[in-house]
Amino acid sequence: MAFPILHFYGAAGCVTGSCFLLELPSARVLVDCGLFQGAKSEKELNYKPFPFIPAELDAVVLTHAHIDHSGLLPKLAKEGFSGPIFATVATIDLCAIMLQDSGHIQESEVKQLNRRNRRRGRGTVEPIYSADNARRMMPQFVPIPYGEWREVAPDLRFRIWDAGHLMGSGSIEIECMGVEQLIRLLFSGDVGAANKLFETRPTGPDRVDYLICESTYGDREREQYAMSERRDRLKDIVVKASDLGGVLLIPSFAVERTQEVLTDLVTLMDEHVVARCPVVIDSPLASRASEAFKRHAAELPNGSAFIRALNASNVRFTESAEQSKALDLVKEFHIIIAASGMCEAGRIRHRLKNWLWRPECTVLFVGFQAAGTLGRIIQDGASTVRIQGEEIHVSAAIRTLDAYSGHADASELDDWIGKRGVKKGLFLVHGEDAARKVMCDRLASRTQVTTYCPSLDDSFELSPTGARLIGANAPPRVQPSIPGHADWNNDLQDFVLDLSDRLKSIAQDKGRAIVLRRLRAALDADEVPLSKTKGKGDADHRT
Repeated sequence: MAFPILHFYGAAGCVTGSCFLLELPSARVLVDCGLFQGAKSEKELNYKPFPFIPAELDAVVLTHAHIDHSGLLPKLAKEGFSGPIFATVATIDLCAIMLQDSGHIQESEVKQLNRRNRRRGRGTVEPIYSADNARRMMPQFVPIPYGEWREVAPDLRFRIWDAGHLMGSGSIEIECMGVEQLIRLLFSGDVGAANKLFETRPTGPDRVDYLICESTYGDREREQYAMSERRDRLKDIVVKASDLGGVLLIPSFAVERTQEVLTDLVTLMDEHVVARCPVVIDSPLASRASEAFKRHAAELPNGSAFIRALNASNVRFTESAEQSKALDLVKEFHIIIAASGMCEAGRIRHRLKNWLWRPECTVLFVGFQAAGTLGRIIQDGASTVRIQGEEIHVSAAIRTLDAYSGHADASELDDWIGKRGVKKGLFLVHGEDAARKVMCDRLASRTQVTTYCPSLDDSFELSPTGARLIGANAPPRVQPSIPGHADWNNDLQDFVLDLSDRLKSIAQDKGRAIVLRRLRAALDADEVPLSKTKGKGDADHRT
């Protein structure tokens, strides 16, 4: 009798692209279908074919609305999936906003890229999907309340537990029947942290056979803040930024993080702890997401505080590009919250380009920055970065406040895992390799259960006695060393910036010409025919 097979098609060795296929003889169910983010080599996966046939899926179960978990659903439907997508009501409300916004971003970025490609004599590309693709697949969503069992096939059913990470977020419990005995799996989704403004503590079942658990902060402990302590830290950052007289830029995820930070800022101003100043939400997506949070405010802890912040006289939202550009003309101290949270897209890149080189600017990171993203590069202390093709010197003060993280830290993850009573196997996903290794080593001393760190495209047979890695049916889409790491594009950017600085430091043109000649000679000596090294389409998606 065949046992279930679990395929790790995303978030394996990295924190994005969450996608897990559970395969039974009678059903094929996908848990999440997320967008890959980070280094360019990793984002290339979004353009490649799925490692399965979308039309053969029976259902998708979605943990939550964040794009790294939901962002390829429109592509899935575009390529033939026509079945149900099960999610909570709040998740569906957010997906209706976020997926169309993601499609719009795809179209906008590809339009700009194709303009550059034509100038460079390169071929044009198509967006991964369009806003219209996202709109057309929304009727496939089916709302599911927390705790209600739903049968997908005669031998498979699932229910959703509150994960405490985001409005509507869930952990997915799945029971596989019809094998030698019942097998229970739990997909953690993203496990929420303590003291979340709009969330309760994460829950889940006990005595599961297999747990597929996130490990984003598996190697680190955050300082534990009560809500008042978190606001004290935020107050100190705002006061110091205000003393500089420029702007406090907060790159923020548009959904929930923006609403949390906004609520805390207005609360501090209402309590006269910091001076009232303009607070601008420079993100159309955050504006629409705030309306969704407003509709669900009665269901949320501290929902009334959010409504007060939303209605504060010094808070405004920019909608048009003209309104956004006008922010560059503001002279008094002000605070701008803008997406995207990792500075990979959206209006935050324009704000950083305008302000990052000025010492009167403060940049505050309030969320996780994945390897290879602009946010991570700035956070790690880069002195110069490239934004929209221009070199920008970093003179701004860079601050991080991880008290807003939506992810449980190491001890919180250990506590949550301990309550699940895992019996057969624990798979660590949704974390960079360093975080997974530390977490795996730590858990080995605390539990007798075998812990696995799957690579992208690994497949495991799940029997009642344990998991077994099985051979792949196809070659891996990328080398295992690529996901979750900076790539050659990041190295090239660093080299170009360093080269520019070195050339500028040489006093005479003759010396600069000598350096450039030596570089050209080194390239000519090591030249490899491009036809032997470049895969199909490699040049097409360069940005």
